[in-house]
Parts: sequence; C-alpha cells; structure tokens
Amino acid sequence: MSLSHFDPLTNLRVFEDAFTRFLNEPQTNRPWSPAVDIYETENELVLKADLPDVDQKDIDVRVENQTLTIAGQRKFEKQEAGKGFHRIERSYGDFVRSFAVPNSFNTEEIAAQYKNGVLTVTLPKKEAAKPRQIKIEVNA
Repeated sequence: MSLSHFDPLTNLRVFEDAFTRFLNEPQTNRPWSPAVDIYETENELVLKADLPDVDQKDIDVRVENQTLTIAGQRKFEKQEAGKGFHRIERSYGDFVRSFAVPNSFNTEEIAAQYKNGVLTVTLPKKEAAKPRQIKIEVNA
C-alpha cells in the first residue's frame, strides 16, 4: 500500500492560480482611474493627475455645468515577435474622472499643462472669492 500526501488546499491553489492569471493578463476593457491630487491656493484651484504613458493627444479636459472632467486612454503595446510579458499589472484602456467645481472658481479661464506624465489643471478664483483684508478703525 502506498501512502500519498493529502493537501486540503489543492482546490484553493488552483483557484488562486486562475485568478492571478486573470488579473495579470492585459485587459483593455478593465476600467482604471488615475490618481488625482486637488489643492487650493490663495488664488486658484489646482488638480494634478498622474497619467504615465498617456499621449497628450489622448487626453481630454473639459468643464460643463461646474463639473471638470478629465478623460483619456492609455494604449497597450501590441505584442511583438520575441517579446513575451512575464507580468502585466498596469491597467490600460479608457478612463474618466469628474469633479464638481465650486462657483467661486472661474471655469472660463481654465488652464492645463502636461509634463512628465502629470496633467496639471488650474482654475483661478473669481475676484469676489479671493480673501481681502479690511482695516478696522479704532475710535478713542
């Protein structure tokens, strides 16, 4: 009689391997969302979005009804002969991010620049929203 080792986790490992392969295969339909930092200065609202490997021509920035929308697409490199991927963890395909813009910012004077894979969108504050200092007179 031969003895064999019983592994109760065999089925779990098979599932884990299949799930890992599913996540590592390139899927252009899998949605992704770029990271965005938003901060406010004394004169403007600034949004910075990380968009590595996205061509500038594939980025669309628009403002409609006090909503700022950043949309675009990161394209997957076509597999060339002799080039085999061992792992693919980055997401590819279309993305869309939308943000509500307060009325205190001037959406008519929006500016955007793209440098080193970072999109920077700047919205200036309206004059009425900027802080102003009021002198207080002292009556003696």
